[in-house]
Amino acid sequence: MAVQRAVNGAIAGGVAAAVWAAQQPLDKRVFGYEYDDVEFLGKLVTTAPTAWPVVGIGLHVQNGMVFGAAYASIRPLLPGPPVLWGFVAAMAEHAVSWPFGRVADRVHPARGDLTPIGSSPRSLAQATWRHALFGVVLGFLEARLNDRSADEPPPIPVESNGHGSIEHAVAAAR
Repeated sequence: MAVQRAVNGAIAGGVAAAVWAAQQPLDKRVFGYEYDDVEFLGKLVTTAPTAWPVVGIGLHVQNGMVFGAAYASIRPLLPGPPVLWGFVAAMAEHAVSWPFGRVADRVHPARGDLTPIGSSPRSLAQATWRHALFGVVLGFLEARLNDRSADEPPPIPVESNGHGSIEHAVAAAR
């Protein structure tokens, strides 16, 4: 059950990362900032014009899958709506990773070809939007793919008088 939960979470995370990547051209126009996560990841490996987009999308989806598997594994411990927890998890990751943008601007192998990450309020707003979208999609899809009935404790038998069943109490005492 735990393995299937993680696999389903990985699927949800991969799809959420693909949605993030697919909408980037739109958010670049909305935020007026050209930072691209797929380009950032792809150019960590290669700067070949035909290769970095493929490598970048592969790494981006892979990262989403790892995050989704981890999220799905802890999700049963979190009370409340899955979409809310997907959003919260993505925002927590964003808060932790955002400060490393300034470091990446200095050490990335293709730093001269990339739009800086850590020095613009528009970049922060853009990254916040992307993480929020990812989290909502992740939470929604993971909840659809994983059976929630296993997350709930079994019901305690109740008699019509509102108290527990004596048969249940006796069986538990044995």
